[in-house]
Amino acid sequence: MRKTIFSGIQPSGTITLGNYLGAIKQFVELQEDYDCYICIVDQHAITVPQDRLALRKNIRSLAAFYIASGLDPKKVTLFIQSEVPAHAQAGWMMQCVAYIGELERMTQFKDKSAGKEAIPAGLLTYPPLMAADILLYGTDLVPVGEDQKQHIELTRDLAERFNKKYSPVFTIPEARIPKVGARIMSLQDPLKKMSKSDQNQKASISMLDDPKQIMKKIKSAVTDSEGIVKFDKENKPGISNLLSICSLFSGKSIEDLEKDYEGKGYGDFKNDVAEIVAGAIEPIQKKYFELVDSKELDDILDRGAEKANKAAGKMLKKMENAMGLGRKKK
Repeated sequence: MRKTIFSGIQPSGTITLGNYLGAIKQFVELQEDYDCYICIVDQHAITVPQDRLALRKNIRSLAAFYIASGLDPKKVTLFIQSEVPAHAQAGWMMQCVAYIGELERMTQFKDKSAGKEAIPAGLLTYPPLMAADILLYGTDLVPVGEDQKQHIELTRDLAERFNKKYSPVFTIPEARIPKVGARIMSLQDPLKKMSKSDQNQKASISMLDDPKQIMKKIKSAVTDSEGIVKFDKENKPGISNLLSICSLFSGKSIEDLEKDYEGKGYGDFKNDVAEIVAGAIEPIQKKYFELVDSKELDDILDRGAEKANKAAGKMLKKMENAMGLGRKKK
């Protein structure tokens, strides 16, 4: 029996190279061997302020990028989180299992709430909703970047707590973190993750950037003064980040790339990385523009929502029965 995978990305801006390499590229590889539920987590996006029209546009854009990147709607269940009401219902139930102390200790909550006078309650209760997302589908594996590892650990804790307190309905999921590319870093500050919300336009590469923009951003990427193309995350974070990007797009190992650029400077290396990235992104962009405003995309999302509602509804009934909610469901 095939194992089940669940994962999702927030539609909070244009997809970056980091989103593609750290998540979407993984999903494309995994769809051949697993039952995959891939979600556009729009309910997570509203834990911070969003422009209504921009959010709607970003939801559609992300769905188109998923498919343009190689996700096959016949092999994966692709859907929008808010179109499957069981996520919000199960999210509330998981909030009632979670403890305030463990939610306040979450690194992302600390980061996003730092210095703010008013903190939305949703920012604190984000992890139980994420746990519900995962647990509704009997998920075995969750492909995530290193920054989400803490959330998966909490999901496991909540699932075990629910199973022990009420009824053993949940599969305990595991994180699947890739060895290379789990965390693509900012081009301007290689000590922090590449983010679509970064105010510095040079820090991230958008999947809609043209070749000139890509070349300009990679050429201005922060490196070091040593001039040696070598992977050393601690002492050479900028070059190590570019090596990871180059490796993931070219299919060459880090070791082979180090040999290829032995005796060569950063100029040649950056130029080649930019050309490899632009060449790989071009066909994705072409497919994206064909899809983004099409009826085909709506049909795919309709089918995905129908399938996800059916699967999530079954688990929700088990959860409600276990907790004693409503009338007993057969």
